[in-house]
Amino acid sequence: MSRLPMILVNFFYAQPVGHAVEALHYAHGHHAADPTRNISVALNAATAVELADLCPFVEHAYAIDHPFLEPATHSDLSVLPREWDWVLDDPRRHQAFQTDTFAGMRDYYAASDAHLIAREGRSIAGFGRYPYLPHQPLRFALEPADLEQRTIAVMLAGSSEPALYPSLTAWRSILDALHAAHPGVRPALIGRTTRDARTSSALDRRALLDHPSKPLDAYDLPLKQQLAIVKASELFLSPHTGFGLAALATGTPWLTISGGRWFEYYFNHVPFRSVIPDVERFPCFSQFSPAMIVDGRTPSMSDARIAADLDRIVESATELLSGTLTYEQALIDYFADLKAATGDIWSIDGVHVGR
Repeated sequence: MSRLPMILVNFFYAQPVGHAVEALHYAHGHHAADPTRNISVALNAATAVELADLCPFVEHAYAIDHPFLEPATHSDLSVLPREWDWVLDDPRRHQAFQTDTFAGMRDYYAASDAHLIAREGRSIAGFGRYPYLPHQPLRFALEPADLEQRTIAVMLAGSSEPALYPSLTAWRSILDALHAAHPGVRPALIGRTTRDARTSSALDRRALLDHPSKPLDAYDLPLKQQLAIVKASELFLSPHTGFGLAALATGTPWLTISGGRWFEYYFNHVPFRSVIPDVERFPCFSQFSPAMIVDGRTPSMSDARIAADLDRIVESATELLSGTLTYEQALIDYFADLKAATGDIWSIDGVHVGR
C-alpha cells in the first residue's frame, strides 16, 4: 500500500487562541482543496493546541515548546517529524517587522528550516504554491452543552491589559440593557483566571455574578467545555478577542464591541456584528503601536464610549438573536464601516475583495 502524502501547516505564532484557529482555518482550506492529503499542524505549545482535536481533518497537532518573544538559546524540535511532502509556513515568517519584533519566532523558523525536509516543496499556508480553497466554513466537531434556558455567552475581556477592555461598570450597564430587552436570556460568563504561559482574562467576573440576569459562571472550565456552552448559546458577546474566532467555529454568531488595538478580520460564514466606535471621539485600532490610554483606559473602551454605543449594542444583539441577519449582509456592512473608520482594510483570504 502506498504511503499517503503528508502536509505540515507550520504555524508557530503568538499564543492567543485566535492564532490556533487561524492555523486550523488554513489547514481546512488545504484539506478542502485535496482531501486525499494527510494534514498536520505545528503550533506554539502555549496556544490552544487541543482545538485540533475538534478538527477531524487534522491528523496530528504538534505542540512546539519554544520562546516566541525572546531569542532562543537552543531550539529543540525533536517532537516534530523531519520528513514531509510539503511544509506550509505561517506567511508572517516572511515579514521583516514580525521577525525583527519577535526574536523567538525568528529563531524557530530558522531552526525549522534546518530541521524539516520537504520532499515536494515548501511554501506558505493559504495562497501559495500548494492547492488551497479560501473562505471555507470551519466547524468544530463538538456537542453543545445542555443549557436550561436561552443563553448569551459573554467574554468580558481578552488577554491584554485591562485598560483595553470595558470596565466592570460598563459591563454592568450592558448586562442591564440586555436584560431589559431580553429578560428570558441568561448570560454565561466565559473566561480564564489561571496565570501561566497561556492567555488569561484581563477582568474577573465576580463583581457581576449578582446581576439580576443570574449569570452562569463558566470561568475556568476546560476550553472544550466552554466552547460547548458557546455552541449552545444564541450569541457570543465580547470586545475584540481571539476567542471570538473559536466561537465562530462553533457556529454561534459573534457580537463584538469593536475598537481594540485590532479590528476583526475573519468571520467563518456565521452572521456577526462589530460595533465600531466613532473613531474621531474614541480613537482605536492602533495595531502594533501602543494604544492611547486616557484616565486609565483606552478611549474606545471608556465608560463614555460604551454609553454612546449602548443602544447599538442592544440593537445588534436583538438582530442576531432574531436570526434575520445573513452572513453576506454582515460582511458588506462591516467592511463599509471598517473602511470608513480606518481608510484601509485587510482580511484573511481576501474576503473583503468585491464587497
